[in-house]
Amino acid sequence: MYTQSLTGAWQFRQAGGVDAEGGPAHDWLPGQVPGGVHTDLMAAGRIPDPFVADNEKRVQWVAESDWEYRRSFSADAALLAHDRVLLVCDGLDTLATVTLNGQILGRTDNMFRRYEWDVKPLLAAGENELRIVFASPVRFASEHQAARPMKGVSQAIPGGPHLRKAPCQWGWDWGPMLPPIGVWKDIRLEGQSTARIAEVHLRQAHDAGRVEVLAEVSAEQWAAGPLAATLRVTAPDGSVSEATAACAPVANLRVAIAAPQLWWPNGYGDQPLYDVEVVLSAGDATLERRTYRIGLRTIELRQEPDEWGKSWQFVVNGVPIFAKGSNWIPADSFPTRISDAYLEGLIRSAAESHQNMLRVWGGGLYEEERFYDYCDRYGILVWQEFMFSCSIYPLDEPAYVENVRAEAVENIRRIRHRASLCLWCGNNEMEWGWWGWGWNTPELQGLKAAYDQFFHHTLRAWVAEEDPDTAYWPSSPSSDVPFEDPNSEVQGDSHYWEVWHGRKPFTAYRETYPRFQSEFGFQSLPPLPTIKTYAEPADWNMTSYIMEHHQRNFSGNGLMIGQMTDTFRMPKDFPALVYLSMLLQAEGIRYGVEHWRRFPERVAGTLIWQLNDCWPVASWSSLDYFGRWKALHYAARKFYAPVLLSIADRGGAPAEGIREPWLLTPADWGATLGLHVTNDLTEAWQGTVRWSLETLGGELLEKGHYDVAVPALSARKIAELNFARKLAEPDIDRRAVALWAELWQGERLLARQCATFAPNKHLALADPRLNVTVEAQDGALAIDVAASSTARFVELALADADVVFSDNYFDVPAGKTVRVTCPLPAGWTLDDARAALRVQSLYDSYA
Repeated sequence: MYTQSLTGAWQFRQAGGVDAEGGPAHDWLPGQVPGGVHTDLMAAGRIPDPFVADNEKRVQWVAESDWEYRRSFSADAALLAHDRVLLVCDGLDTLATVTLNGQILGRTDNMFRRYEWDVKPLLAAGENELRIVFASPVRFASEHQAARPMKGVSQAIPGGPHLRKAPCQWGWDWGPMLPPIGVWKDIRLEGQSTARIAEVHLRQAHDAGRVEVLAEVSAEQWAAGPLAATLRVTAPDGSVSEATAACAPVANLRVAIAAPQLWWPNGYGDQPLYDVEVVLSAGDATLERRTYRIGLRTIELRQEPDEWGKSWQFVVNGVPIFAKGSNWIPADSFPTRISDAYLEGLIRSAAESHQNMLRVWGGGLYEEERFYDYCDRYGILVWQEFMFSCSIYPLDEPAYVENVRAEAVENIRRIRHRASLCLWCGNNEMEWGWWGWGWNTPELQGLKAAYDQFFHHTLRAWVAEEDPDTAYWPSSPSSDVPFEDPNSEVQGDSHYWEVWHGRKPFTAYRETYPRFQSEFGFQSLPPLPTIKTYAEPADWNMTSYIMEHHQRNFSGNGLMIGQMTDTFRMPKDFPALVYLSMLLQAEGIRYGVEHWRRFPERVAGTLIWQLNDCWPVASWSSLDYFGRWKALHYAARKFYAPVLLSIADRGGAPAEGIREPWLLTPADWGATLGLHVTNDLTEAWQGTVRWSLETLGGELLEKGHYDVAVPALSARKIAELNFARKLAEPDIDRRAVALWAELWQGERLLARQCATFAPNKHLALADPRLNVTVEAQDGALAIDVAASSTARFVELALADADVVFSDNYFDVPAGKTVRVTCPLPAGWTLDDARAALRVQSLYDSYA
């Protein structure tokens, strides 16, 4: 096979209209492929950055217009020497008419599909011209919505369900209304002779430590002659195993792997990857070669009856996994400008915070190969959804379903070999919609029946046929009983949004015991450097027009402020508000995750909504649009640690040992605290928990320690400490007392936790008079932070530089020093770093 790329420089223009002389109304401009109209217009200086201020509104006309791209090229002689020449378009977004030398090749209506046409009869020996005209997706959606309304999300351009395009590109409660248009993936010419590979299905057979790699290779042949297929597997150490068989037109190949090295999720082992090559040949001629990278592992979704109902847990290589992760959305509203470094940075950041799973949410995209490459490499399991979300789709229309069938089969075949793939899920929250969002009305029963048929039968059958080795789940959330309690705590997965949308306190998390918590979240503002990219200082107010424009959830800023008043004192200025919003998010999610991790026998995973952003915005993300770590992401590195120390308060129950609880005030009821250790390791863990009751000024009131032994893959309550009597002493101010707990293994401090007996807003904090020193250590910065009195949530930052600290938003006990490290920015001196370091604590947010 011979390939000629057609990516790179193209030309584009707005289609339609004539000038005064009857010619085209719009000039050709330089464009880039892969790319899109918005990014090309920005590069040409024709539109402002839609992410700044409210420019999004000023560019709505772009997606409401038609556009045309063209490129001239000469076909290579080596290409024309082949029997067939195909034009291959891996991704056209979305309504495209493709012409070559004036001849229409075809029309497309699905951005998730690959399209190809045989173009050899149309190719000229000299110059050729390829044109692609894109029709407005907004006009298409509006026309179809007017003819047949479909329920969708309220923060989006109506009509999106009618077109197979990323749902969130129409707008979401965290994303802008900026539907891209253009060639968003590779485009090329492929010359082929005799035959080509039609399909490769890689599978694995595991039996008592022995592993075989299997390949079913199908060929499409148009010239007579024998064909052969070869399967070649290269191990991480470079050793090669291979097998060859006749392909007529199918070959089934098996290769035994010597001393197989298993692939594990992050935190459970290593991620060795094997290179796989499949070659189709005719005699000595190689016709086509495909390459893959796989990890050797087994994955199952285990659902077994237990005392609470039925389990819902992923099991990898026979080991039950507690899924610790996040939900993934497209990393940019304009996906073609996502760089390899940026994408890898996001996934690496997930791994660095001990995450082992990302849910590729059904409102986004089937991701590109590089996304799955990074997940394979970093040990991130992928929960892969089909692209349906929060809407009713016309699944009673045969042409629509056939379009989706081609989309589903193509993407299943593309992704199914991945080591990271653990689940196919039909959609996001649509079953919940039929059950509890008011969709279940008499006039919609036909669409409900179509939903039932498609997600519970048709799509399930497609997955079973194309990828029988990976579990299918109809919807998230789901109890796996159609239209019955999709957020059941008896079986299935759950989405819990009562803390955010329902305005319940963070303590409400503690009242839930989902079998698998696949969505929950709380918003924050992004870091101030990110806000500066879209809002001027004059707009730095939570209810300003620009700040509310960059908040897509109805009443979202008000929900943050409301919960903030329950937890913290009102901030003294806008930067303090930004800081507190991130603390609030981190504390709320910590509260939930720590609770669920105390019950691994009942709860098998937590996926935070959400990991990342597609533009700079107030949202539920732990990493902002620029990849900056919010306080939540630093907190995740602690609450997702393989061995977790957590403190559970009783929150309203009288302390044990108090014979006359009616003599206590309600404030005293929170004086009993439980110490818990959760061990996700595959081996038992031993260490020590040390605790001390201290005043915020550092006076020791009580202390103790416990030797700890926690079996593998389990959690243990180490102790319950009752401080009701101590706190009732007349010289003790509960607002000025804290419990410190530390987890030690030998002489190594693994974790420190702080619990207080009053809300943070009521703590009698004094100025901690932070003393900070910065030194160079092995090419990095070592930062020592000492406090004269308790400092809560100490934030470190380097002005004009983005770095990831070894810890951030941490507590410093009175009289103690905490050491934090970070990279020294390129080109910086130690003096530069000292001058740029900024430090604040909770006290500084109001004092």
